[in-house]
Amino acid sequence: MRSAHIRSLAVAVAVTTPATGLAGTAHAGPAGAGPHAASASATAAEPSAEDVVAAARTAAFAHASATGVTQGEELRPQDVLIDPEGARHVRFVRTHQGLPVLGGDLVVHLSRQLTYTGVTRAAGHTVRPATLRARLTRRQAERKAAAAAGERAAGAALVVDARGGASALAWRVRVGGTGAAGSRTVVVDALTGRVRSSTPDSDEFLSPKLLKTLHRRGETLDPATGTAPGTHSLAAASAARYPAPASGTGRSLFAGKVKLTTTQTARRSFLLKDPTRWGTETRDAKGREPENFARGAKFTSTTDQWGDGTVANRISAAVDAQYGITKTLDFYRKTFGRKGMANDGKGAHAMVHFGHKVANAFWDDRCGCMLYGDGDGDTFTKPLVVLDVTGHELTHGVVDATARLEPTRVDADGNQYGEPGALNESLADIFGSGVEFGAHNPENPPNYLIGEKLGLAQKFLRRLDHPSLDRLEGTVDFWSPQVYDAEVHAGSGVSSHAYYLLAEGSGRRRIGAVTYDSPTYDGSAVTGIGRTRATAIFYRALTRYMVSSTDFHGARVATLKAAKDLYGAGSTEYRTVDRAWAAVNVTAANTPAPRH
Repeated sequence: MRSAHIRSLAVAVAVTTPATGLAGTAHAGPAGAGPHAASASATAAEPSAEDVVAAARTAAFAHASATGVTQGEELRPQDVLIDPEGARHVRFVRTHQGLPVLGGDLVVHLSRQLTYTGVTRAAGHTVRPATLRARLTRRQAERKAAAAAGERAAGAALVVDARGGASALAWRVRVGGTGAAGSRTVVVDALTGRVRSSTPDSDEFLSPKLLKTLHRRGETLDPATGTAPGTHSLAAASAARYPAPASGTGRSLFAGKVKLTTTQTARRSFLLKDPTRWGTETRDAKGREPENFARGAKFTSTTDQWGDGTVANRISAAVDAQYGITKTLDFYRKTFGRKGMANDGKGAHAMVHFGHKVANAFWDDRCGCMLYGDGDGDTFTKPLVVLDVTGHELTHGVVDATARLEPTRVDADGNQYGEPGALNESLADIFGSGVEFGAHNPENPPNYLIGEKLGLAQKFLRRLDHPSLDRLEGTVDFWSPQVYDAEVHAGSGVSSHAYYLLAEGSGRRRIGAVTYDSPTYDGSAVTGIGRTRATAIFYRALTRYMVSSTDFHGARVATLKAAKDLYGAGSTEYRTVDRAWAAVNVTAANTPAPRH
């Protein structure tokens, strides 16, 4: 599960040029694979990021009928992407009369010459609330939000809520704090006092609905852990000056014996922090719920040997967490040239042993870290530090830094609904699976299954080839109008299935140790283009052409644009994208009318 983007509108321009970052997506396939694989060499003639932002902002106002931008609004850059074939894309958040706009995000697309070529926008209407005078005071809004969430309010600010096809003045209120329950962002109508939305600020892997289902069934998850500890020798000091990178060894719960890059702080002193991956570090919450990462206890060693593969050793879970995070960072860097979750050259953080009997793992955007509980001792008996869980949750961090896909509603129990939220969950599963393929660990073989090491009776939590085989969450294979308001994990099957068909094709096949048999809505046969190219297309679609309100039909358009960019409109890849979406019943012909 993930939280909506409404909780934060912090602006950070992550500039990516052909030499330094995301533009490498154009080369995600085999070298020279497509007609649009261009040279990645930067030239002195390239415009600066400031020039690109200025041109995009000017174009947005000059093409107001298309972009929806009006006078009195300000566009603040969140991301700048410069593609090797020449296109430029600037992602903006906006303010209206100085107030942040929820659902007002847009991406302005430019040519190499910085001329306007199009826009992708979340709000399909002009952002113009009836009034900017609040009837509710700040204190009244805080009381409303606290009552709705059952937690204490921690501050409120006026915003314009442009989600759902209309614009209204509202109070955005933070309620609660970091913890197992987590904080929430509650949006209260500033005129009527109606609660417009109440959204958790953390991205939990297991939904309240699933936990309730498992508890009702009496199903206990007791996944098998790794091998017994071996004998290791003390790592030789490789540098006379400290701190310095060191090569450590870990015994994980789920991934076997793994290599870890650590920080050597003295001759016989090591820290579980990776200086080669932007300071990525795992710490111990010690059963508490620290409000920030700095309050976690550091993991240290005198031997650079970590854990013993058992739950009894507290460091074993930390080995899985650190390994999973570094492998996720490696996947995004090696596959797309992405430097960290936000593409800002910053590492990721994790805290294990979080809280008391917490049966979940989640990405917390306010903490900026992964938080792992130890299980509740009932349904879940071990920490959720499995590799694809980490890849899934950290991908929510990537989505937070790009499209910020958000659910359309959240119920009183915290379950989320709606296609943009389902698309978010799907992308987390798609790239979480990609992390497994990138790690290629024989103790955790890569596949298109999610949560296969959790010990569930159905042998997996979700799967991309035939999503409806997941009976726990009721995941669907194909789109229908009912999916618009489906629970996000159930609805995620639509785009996950489309991705699998694009990558591997329909029908029965065996890949590694798993047999897949992927159906199609209309009985058509789909021939896949390979995982590498399919992943490149979905990533480019996410970072260039998706916004907070993108639904499955919008995702179809986004992936078609991405395939056209990478391989050309007449390419096999482009045609297969269209066939894969049709095979899950997402077509141009059945695109729903805009909802207002």
